[in-house]
Amino acid sequence: MTMQVAILAGGLARRLGLLTENKPKSMVLVQGRPFLAYQLELLKRNGIANIVLCIGHLGDQIKSHFTDGRDFGVNISYSPEDKPLGTAGALRNAEGLLEDEFFTLYGDSYLHLDFGAAMSYFKGKNKPALMSVYKNSDRYGKSNTLVEGDLVRKFSKKDRTADMVYIEYGANIFQRRVLEMIPQNEPYSLDELFPRLIEQGELLAYEVKERFYEIGSPRGLREFERYILSEEASQ
Repeated sequence: MTMQVAILAGGLARRLGLLTENKPKSMVLVQGRPFLAYQLELLKRNGIANIVLCIGHLGDQIKSHFTDGRDFGVNISYSPEDKPLGTAGALRNAEGLLEDEFFTLYGDSYLHLDFGAAMSYFKGKNKPALMSVYKNSDRYGKSNTLVEGDLVRKFSKKDRTADMVYIEYGANIFQRRVLEMIPQNEPYSLDELFPRLIEQGELLAYEVKERFYEIGSPRGLREFERYILSEEASQ
């Protein structure tokens, strides 16, 4: 099964302060290597070599370091933004590079997801979109998702209720036709797209049991650094 991942690496990363004043979040160093290098290794281990990088703020640094991805065992295509388009707007901007079905991954997420199993599950259901979810109970960030059966029934980072014990894990799958719901060349986020899919009963939930890591906050970056150190020590 061939799989494609679009990595959303165009954000401004304001929460990391001076670390991202002159570099994009994907280029933040962890043990002397850009975070994106760890993401690409993770994807390669999962049999994914077709990568679309949605870049924006300082994205030329990413392009000059990773070029076509050959040195990392993957094939990278780039979708640059002339202005900030948000997480969903970046996907619409990359439409010409995307296959009929594709994963999305945030540029600051490191996920223990079986991508092949998730795609097989997606293909077995007649839905256009899938959100991976983790039963978080506010442990790693605030829970923001209500799951009932195999569907996401509510997603909100602001209007949270006690029954929302899941959190968006960080990987999604879309059929390309979903991009038609996203306005062209305008800022639009996945946080806006998800509720529209939920309202139509079209957003699958795929539960992952192992915690996620992220480097979008100073705490998250420290936790990921500790994780990498422990992994290196055990090898």
